[in-house]
Amino acid sequence: MFITGYAVMAGAAERLVLGYDSFGNICGRKNTPVKGAPLSGQDMTSKKYVFFLNSCSLEMQSLKISSLSLCVSSCPQEQLNSLEDLQSFARNNGSCLCVYNLNISSYTLNPKAAELCPTLPVPPSKSFPLFNRCVPQNPECYSKYASVLISMVNEMDVFHRILSGILAGRDTVIGLSVLALALSFILVLVFRFIRTLLVHTLIALVLFGLLFVSGVLWWLYYDYRNDPSTELETEKENVKFLLGYAIFSTIVTVVLLSLTLVLRKRLQFTVQLFQIVGKIIGRIPFLLFQPLWTFLILIVFWVFWVAVLLSLGTAGTAQTTAGGQVEYRALPGICYMAWYHFIGLIWTSEFILACQQMTIAGAVVTCYFNRNKKSPPPHPVLSSISVLFCYHLGTAVKGSFLITVLRIPRIVLLYLYKILKQKENSCAKCLFKCCFCWFWCQESCLRYFNQHAYTTTAINGTNFCTSAKDAVFILAKNSAKFASISCLGDFILLLGKVFVVCFTVFGGLMAFNYHRELQAWVVPLLLVGFFAYLMSHSFLSVFEVTADAMFLCFAIDMETNDGSAEKPYFVDQELLTFVSQSNKLTEGQKHRSMRPFQDNEDGTELQPMV
Repeated sequence: MFITGYAVMAGAAERLVLGYDSFGNICGRKNTPVKGAPLSGQDMTSKKYVFFLNSCSLEMQSLKISSLSLCVSSCPQEQLNSLEDLQSFARNNGSCLCVYNLNISSYTLNPKAAELCPTLPVPPSKSFPLFNRCVPQNPECYSKYASVLISMVNEMDVFHRILSGILAGRDTVIGLSVLALALSFILVLVFRFIRTLLVHTLIALVLFGLLFVSGVLWWLYYDYRNDPSTELETEKENVKFLLGYAIFSTIVTVVLLSLTLVLRKRLQFTVQLFQIVGKIIGRIPFLLFQPLWTFLILIVFWVFWVAVLLSLGTAGTAQTTAGGQVEYRALPGICYMAWYHFIGLIWTSEFILACQQMTIAGAVVTCYFNRNKKSPPPHPVLSSISVLFCYHLGTAVKGSFLITVLRIPRIVLLYLYKILKQKENSCAKCLFKCCFCWFWCQESCLRYFNQHAYTTTAINGTNFCTSAKDAVFILAKNSAKFASISCLGDFILLLGKVFVVCFTVFGGLMAFNYHRELQAWVVPLLLVGFFAYLMSHSFLSVFEVTADAMFLCFAIDMETNDGSAEKPYFVDQELLTFVSQSNKLTEGQKHRSMRPFQDNEDGTELQPMV
């Protein structure tokens, strides 16, 4: 909030959203004069759009756009080929595309009109819906335009090419993102009503899709490598990325195929597991929509975060330059605020995800520890949200902070590794890889224990540290009993995530390869694949969190109660039978009692509550 307030006080947010010209005027409002700038201080209430005089050939000089920019009332939607066309457009639309001190009648008479008017021909353009810029619609001009605007925020060349490629293929990227969202939601419904046939169908689709995508990647790599027109640096980078994608896809295909062969005999238990989880979700149907609300909240936060970041990039004080133009010089300390802002991105995103996990865990706990299974408690999701916001926000903050502490060193190591790739230092590279993998493993383990700590908090109402300690104790005591069951569900969920990513990437391969004029399209395709994985993980995490919370409740139920009339179990017979049969298969015992989770030797018989 401090950074947001600073950006607003510095005028950056208003200049960014409304736009400003080269003379210190903010478009869409009345302006105050800037000393030494005769064209400043004008009333731009009716002129809401920023127009660059040289939109097809923008260049950066010291991270500033060299072209003059003006505030105009409308963007030219048709190509203008001459000064007469500019004059006619100004008279018919009331939008002057030349410098303010040049009268419309002088467009064709003033000898300096070529310097004071835009470069001809002027491409057709439309206003960008968020930042009120006249964006050229010609693909070549648009790509250059986007690349230069992005460089105002970050001067890294790779960053330029990636985001310009995304913006140049924005329709394709948006379409693929919607496809990933639709596939994720369909997959959630499939898992809700899963049957043996659906499991076999899903496995077949995933393996077939991986084989097909791997083949397409290898074919594209061969096609691009032998294309004689591949000369640009971005095209050579595409070839390298395609080779990496093909190798990675082939490895994933081989690994998943091997795991499928190993676990094929346990598919029936997987079906039973998802039927039990689906039964719990059937009692709480609003859990299926929880990832959608989380995703919408994340999108709003990310848009807000990007807006503040861009505001920081344009924050500064007005200074007059030669020719009466105005520049905004960056204030000292902005770079440190950007790093602080980046940490806030990670922490807040993890906090939102932690709130989702606690909401799901709280709803599952409420239903599990309900004596009357035929009459579930009313509004368990709303009840879980209210308990979270009233009592356990600190738990979510602490858990997300620990994830952030481990995430930041990993990002720093990745950045340093990219720098070392340009130097011949194999030992240092190997060390950074090992450190990166170590932090990644620690983060994965911490996520697993955090999730169970949230469930323990929902059960006992204790703080984060106490809940984490109790969760570790229970998991350590029952790890051998739940490991095989958890692996079954995680493997099928992994196949579901791979299914979404596989078909989204395949659609991207066809779309981007069809539009080869989008030079840097391989990295945007990687980001689309990451978005698809994020979507599938967000939706399928409902089943993952529900299953983990259910088994933790089961373990605590076995620890707390003894099955007697005074302390009966909360578990129903279906879950009890499933856990017992799964452990029989794992341990290879044909004759096993129905009390595998009791440590006492008093002979108490397991009597679940129905």
